[in-house]
Amino acid sequence: MKKSIIIATVASVLLAVAGKAQTPASGKIAGHGYVDLGLSVKWATCNVGASSPSDYGNYYAWGETTTKSEYTKENCKTWEKSIGNISGNSNYDAARANWGGSWRTPTNAEMEELIDKCTWTWTSQGGHNGYKVTSKTNGNSIFLPAAGSRLGSSFDDIGEIGNYWSSTFGRLGMQSAYCLEFDIDCYIMYDYVRSLGCSVRPVSD
Repeated sequence: MKKSIIIATVASVLLAVAGKAQTPASGKIAGHGYVDLGLSVKWATCNVGASSPSDYGNYYAWGETTTKSEYTKENCKTWEKSIGNISGNSNYDAARANWGGSWRTPTNAEMEELIDKCTWTWTSQGGHNGYKVTSKTNGNSIFLPAAGSRLGSSFDDIGEIGNYWSSTFGRLGMQSAYCLEFDIDCYIMYDYVRSLGCSVRPVSD
């Protein structure tokens, strides 16, 4: 009887280990790396347009899929337009349009989850300031560089502030969208004007 119990217990442990092996901590989707933080989505290791986790990557106005030399209200394609959640819509989502596959811009709720369920540590990686975001669930982490933003033709607050678009439209009607904003002291979701050029860190289901 005891032998049967031991065998059954060992079998259960092996099945549990096998189950965990089916969900790797990291990997690639459509050629781009991800990290499993134990959250509702997988988070990309790099920003759109970046070649490494510490690179700033490209800057996009909300709901736009290409970069430009100037970021103004006048040339913002989604300014004063009624557009719903853009996540996964290749016409508006820079992550899906540039990376393909199942990549998309995270929703406001998914960014809130990243804030609430991870430990944020201000640090430097590859010579760039930013946050090491470590999962409270499994200890895996990603790095979000403080890439600043674009206003007009200028680059603002590089190395001091990070601005990352969500796919969710904001409270200010057709002129804003929710953005993750951080500096050395805090990290919050903020209503940002759509015309600003900000970073995009993709997620995948």
